[in-house]
Amino acid sequence: MNKTSFIYGTLNPAKLKVMEDFLEPINIEIVGLKSLGMTFPDVDESGSSPLENARIKALAYYNILKSPVFACDSGLYIEGLSEDEQPGVHIRRVNNKRMDDEQMIDYYTAVAAKLGGKAPAQYRNAICLVMSENEIYEDFSEDLFGEAFFITDKPHAKRVQGFPLDSISVHIKSGEYYYERPDDVASTVGDGVRRFFTNLQKNLIL
Repeated sequence: MNKTSFIYGTLNPAKLKVMEDFLEPINIEIVGLKSLGMTFPDVDESGSSPLENARIKALAYYNILKSPVFACDSGLYIEGLSEDEQPGVHIRRVNNKRMDDEQMIDYYTAVAAKLGGKAPAQYRNAICLVMSENEIYEDFSEDLFGEAFFITDKPHAKRVQGFPLDSISVHIKSGEYYYERPDDVASTVGDGVRRFFTNLQKNLIL
């Protein structure tokens, strides 16, 4: 059986690998931007929600490639912070400055410390697939949201480039770091991503 192939609008190899693992069971193959041998401009992710940013990215890459492309975006929401203080889609930005992985760990451990050492949090994810200028599919439902977890002020020693906050993410019921429970991560967001593409396959008769 031939695999359906889509371009994934990301230059992040860690995100590409996660998405490949999500979609492998349903026979969908994805191609990352780096493998296309092209130089891509920075995309102005100026949306106010994960869905707006996913749409901005997908449309930007579609306009360059003129091929079906999808993009994802996430927002982080932390219990105990006011609406103005929420990271939302600006997970990597503080005072208009972009943080690298270690700076993010430092910043969010300080946030957790101010909230008593740990605080419930959730990633709310969105996906947008552009098949053509007039054919766009998107989702920003709870199906794609991650389960609630704690951010903690005590980082795990492990680091994975591109996913810095995994080192301060703790499973609420067990108290274990998610690095020690990788199947939990895959079973939540991954299920929602697979449902999106499974429904898409049915609609498009791919």
